[in-house]
Amino acid sequence: MPDGSASSGSNFFLIGFMGSGKTHWGKIWALKNNLSFVDLDDLIEKKEGITISGIFEAKGEDYFRKAEAGALRDCAAFRNTIIASGGGTPCFFDNMKWMNDHGTTIYLEGTPKEIIQRLSTEQEKRPLVKELNNTALQLFIEQKIMERKPFYTQAHITVQSAMVTKESFARMLSGCK
Repeated sequence: MPDGSASSGSNFFLIGFMGSGKTHWGKIWALKNNLSFVDLDDLIEKKEGITISGIFEAKGEDYFRKAEAGALRDCAAFRNTIIASGGGTPCFFDNMKWMNDHGTTIYLEGTPKEIIQRLSTEQEKRPLVKELNNTALQLFIEQKIMERKPFYTQAHITVQSAMVTKESFARMLSGCK
């Protein structure tokens, strides 16, 4: 595992299913620990000049996944940065291996029930789930978590998203040294 100290110039990749809190906690932890924060989706939108939903609608998921892998590789230039990845990022183009090789990966593990609760207010902004009713959403989340778990569990650190606090990041790092 890489040296987890923030002073080492390391990057920290937050992974987990959509709605697990990657962006929310990444921003809080970066501010509290004097680190930079980047959301991978924001990098993709800036690079592509279109929203994530727009990419999915106009060019499809395959195109998006290639753009995502390229934007992820651009993160190699960052230092002392928390990077919130997309929920599917670890599952394509050896992205999980790349993140593990270029920083500390932290899996925010949420239960399907927690994720459904969080997504219910922002479902329109999520291209993969915006058209799903509650039953279909639950089935989708359960299936995708099972598919993605082999990638997520390769993370250096796993933390239950419901247990995360402002202090969680510093506690995780102290356990990495």
